[in-house]
Amino acid sequence: MALSQKEQDIQLMLAAQVHLGTKNLNYQMERYVYRRRNDGIYVINLEKTYEKLQMAARVIVAIENCQDVVVQSARPYGQRAVFKFAQYLGCKSLAGRHTPGTFTNQVQKHFEEPRLLILTDPRTDHQPIKESSYVNIPTIAFCDTDSPMNHVDIAIPANNKGKHAIGVLYYLLARMVLEMRGAVSAAQPWDVMVDLFFYREPEETREGGEDEADDAFQSALPAPVGATETWAEIPPADAAYGAAEGFEAAGGFEAAVAPAAPAMGFVDANAFGQEF
Repeated sequence: MALSQKEQDIQLMLAAQVHLGTKNLNYQMERYVYRRRNDGIYVINLEKTYEKLQMAARVIVAIENCQDVVVQSARPYGQRAVFKFAQYLGCKSLAGRHTPGTFTNQVQKHFEEPRLLILTDPRTDHQPIKESSYVNIPTIAFCDTDSPMNHVDIAIPANNKGKHAIGVLYYLLARMVLEMRGAVSAAQPWDVMVDLFFYREPEETREGGEDEADDAFQSALPAPVGATETWAEIPPADAAYGAAEGFEAAGGFEAAVAPAAPAMGFVDANAFGQEF
């Protein structure tokens, strides 16, 4: 029996460990916790996570201009997912350190005035949450079991510390938004892989870049000239180091002896054409 789209999404979240929280529990996150394991880790109810993802997608679709949506992540594991999310939905992305005053200081060069703010971690992204509360910007955030929920309007309960969990969450949210817009349907599924939303280690990126650079360098080398049968043969000495055309070998070099240099500190008296 084929699984429904919701069951497939929940299986994907289970594989990415979206349901695993922390050993601490915020009192406002108690409603989203399914149970507590023997090792003290709280397990998040993925049914409520899926419902909150759908609610957040409806809010994003309700905004007409996609550029009025800002998605932000100061956590390194979420920066690649933020870029991909903004690329496929057409919204703005702010990855890395948040510049204070981005939402409140109009004189600032990178001032933004969004209608909706999407964050990866309320604890790491505390500065944009604080500024959004000053200017009444609705905020959507992925909240772990220990995340503070102050000034968060829509909290999506999930593991926001794993790189696979963050990538899967942004992937599902982007796909739900595209489905509600009508760009993706069951007959025309989204052909984007979830792997594109995962964080990549710098070593992996560097190794891939070196391989591509080596291939490009090899393809840029000029082709050898001459018969292919004689590439491995050693050329004769005369052919390799012979005299250039139009010049003949000068003889008598072996018999010629260089004149002896004068001793240091003494000069020949006749060198100047007069006697001293």
